[in-house]
Amino acid sequence: MKDKRITRLLRLLKTLEQGGTHNAKHLAKVHGVSRRTIFRDLETLRDAGIRLRYNRKAESYSMAEPVPLNVGDLSIDEATALVTLANQMGDDRHVPFFTAAGLAARKLSGSLPRKTRDQLHEVADAVTIVPQGVANLNGKRKLFGELLEARRQRRVLRMEYASLTEWETISTKLRPYQLMYCRHSWYVVGRSSIHREVRTFKLARITELEILDEEYRLPRGFSLKRYLKNAWRIVPEGNKDLQVVIRFSPLVATNVAEVEWHPTQQLALQPDGSLLFEATVSGLNEISWWILGYADQAEVLRPARLRKLVGERAANMAKIYDR
Repeated sequence: MKDKRITRLLRLLKTLEQGGTHNAKHLAKVHGVSRRTIFRDLETLRDAGIRLRYNRKAESYSMAEPVPLNVGDLSIDEATALVTLANQMGDDRHVPFFTAAGLAARKLSGSLPRKTRDQLHEVADAVTIVPQGVANLNGKRKLFGELLEARRQRRVLRMEYASLTEWETISTKLRPYQLMYCRHSWYVVGRSSIHREVRTFKLARITELEILDEEYRLPRGFSLKRYLKNAWRIVPEGNKDLQVVIRFSPLVATNVAEVEWHPTQQLALQPDGSLLFEATVSGLNEISWWILGYADQAEVLRPARLRKLVGERAANMAKIYDR
């Protein structure tokens, strides 16, 4: 069976599992195929042992019973990890719009033997994941769903966006390539018609979306890693990467050395207890804010552009407190 058909069958099964009744015309429209193809796919699901109910009066299909969850050969450690992560991350305080993860965790634990389930919850309850804080995404759930749907159907979006770089609300046609959750919020990476290039847009600043009839193709070879290059976090800048060297004082050297801040970082502890931190980055703005977070315990050695940028911002900060 070809991969494309397997993907289509899985999507059809997911639609049916969500409940409700669906006629062939609706299913064909949702999945972008003919009614004949839908009938053939429904028959394939039946052959695979999926029990479907057909309502002759409404000419619609539904699941005859929930598909049982097969835990398989999960070890207690594997099940604990899944339930802990899904329960805690499936919460708007951690990763917004992933409440389905919490529901999945409850289904998984509910399918286990009672003794195993009790052991799992005892361990899972002993683990806590503390979020760093989440952007205010109230009222954005619909937009998140539209982004996912447009990406699934490869459909172009009309987007209204409150831009901080243009200092106004812009209207652009967006081809969504990738959704990304980073630190505090969701972002969508895609090609913008008015910028004529791939850009990163923050979900919290999207004010309106409209899915258009226009279709698009993902660029061959596109990957988030290739787009981000060596960005400090999520916004690559410029065409040339820069080598950054920062000296951290002994007071914070261990703290800095304990974390992998960037995949290119190299650390060198000095005889006096200080730390030389080196990294290759695509752009200086994002890393400058990180450096400023260490106040007078960090000194930029190079490049000169970054040293000047951090120095100017530190001087401006000092003026505020000198008033």
